[in-house]
Amino acid sequence: MAPLKLNSKNLSQISAASEAQVKVPSYQRDGAVKEGIVHIGVGGFHRAHLAVYIDQLMQKHGTADYAICGVGLQPFDVAMRDVLRSQDHLYTVFERSAKGSSAHVIGSINSYLFAPDDREAVIAKMAHPDTHIVSLTITESGYYYNENTHELQSEHPDIQFDLDPANKKAPRTTFGFLYAALERRHQQGLKPFTVMSCDNMQKNGSISRHMLVSFARRRNPEVAKWITEQGAFPNSMVDRITPQTSATDKTALKDNFGIEDAWPVVTEPFMQWVIEDQFSDGRPPLEKVGVQVVKNVHVVEQFEKHKLRLLNGSHSALGYPGQLAGFKYVHQVMENPLFRRFMAQMMQEEVKPLLPEIPGFNIDEYCNTVIERFSNPTIMDQLPRICLNGSGKVPQFIMPSIAEAIWVTGPFRRLCFSTAAWFCYINGVDDSGKTFEIDDPMREELQAKARAGGTNPAELLSIKSLFGDDLRGDKRFIREITTAMEDITRDGIMKTLPKYID
Repeated sequence: MAPLKLNSKNLSQISAASEAQVKVPSYQRDGAVKEGIVHIGVGGFHRAHLAVYIDQLMQKHGTADYAICGVGLQPFDVAMRDVLRSQDHLYTVFERSAKGSSAHVIGSINSYLFAPDDREAVIAKMAHPDTHIVSLTITESGYYYNENTHELQSEHPDIQFDLDPANKKAPRTTFGFLYAALERRHQQGLKPFTVMSCDNMQKNGSISRHMLVSFARRRNPEVAKWITEQGAFPNSMVDRITPQTSATDKTALKDNFGIEDAWPVVTEPFMQWVIEDQFSDGRPPLEKVGVQVVKNVHVVEQFEKHKLRLLNGSHSALGYPGQLAGFKYVHQVMENPLFRRFMAQMMQEEVKPLLPEIPGFNIDEYCNTVIERFSNPTIMDQLPRICLNGSGKVPQFIMPSIAEAIWVTGPFRRLCFSTAAWFCYINGVDDSGKTFEIDDPMREELQAKARAGGTNPAELLSIKSLFGDDLRGDKRFIREITTAMEDITRDGIMKTLPKYID
């Protein structure tokens, strides 16, 4: 039987025709539900994470007040707009593991707004009384957060544009839209919606609050005070590996499940979300579908620290040297016994001793789960995805462990090797001399510093928005990273790596 195009009309046929029993929404959509969540940044992760949890609430528990209206702010979001529109805002989550695959059609995204088409429509949607939560997956760069000063990058041209009252009806940034909608709700006597960051950042809620309030103070101190007193910005820890969707994935979905989906999401079975119970205008019953809703931000931060340091830190520690060594996928790196031992030893000997104990949480089991997830051969997670935006990842995932190791004089050689690999990666040339693209908002500055410094890390470490004085001033750290950079540059990754394995 020919594959069926994914749309509302074909749902029953897709469910009936598939021998693999594709799950499809049986709940009502469109005007039969309220769109309680507006989500900015509808990419792969959102569609594999928050949207899946909401789909489960709608499917299993009849939740009808928290359907999602997706929003795209950037010109490149037009592709997502067009695909979702052509499929009645349906898409498929394609779970893959060594044990087998499954497909689930998700219907929780009920509509989609493309801001460049109509910026006022986005502001009005956020300001609508039905909107209780505005959630975000806008990546680190979308927060305009200075890692060194911990302040809003108020001098950035995009922020400057949105701060100009003349442009208040046509904002560019997430904060421009959030402020415009909240100002309108303030004028109308409504509660502020909850701003819920789902980005993979430490203290994502606290950062969202500080950046938005800083922005609001520059526009209207009264509105800023209202947001501070009545708004909510829950911190959360999110986790699910979601590689870029390939043409091969689309073909596999057609062949194995009979679904023609222009943009399915490929992901792993594992999924986790820990979120602080801080909401200003109600929330869906997330705990009913396995979300860990905790009362204390301290608990979130403990889970978050484990995840960022062990999982994300290890991802980066594999990604940059892996790409330099010529590997293409994460699982290929993990198949190499040297890399596998390197990662296990880095987690156990250098990262684990720095982490707090969480009651009921087995850190050794978590480390083993990380290794198992990275080894999944069916995900085909490409290293360029892991490596993109290193300026937002390495300072957050690896450098904090190095800084703490400096403080307690703990071991950190493998962490220094991983950082050195990123410094060498910035040049955009692998060990065989093949060039590759660097996808990073700071690429020009990073590459200029890397080329000026050569095997001396001082030039890159001088970027104060990324690195603190505690790193620049520590002789042991400088010695270790310089040695690693010299060895990688001279001998390549695979000849250098054994020096970092016991």
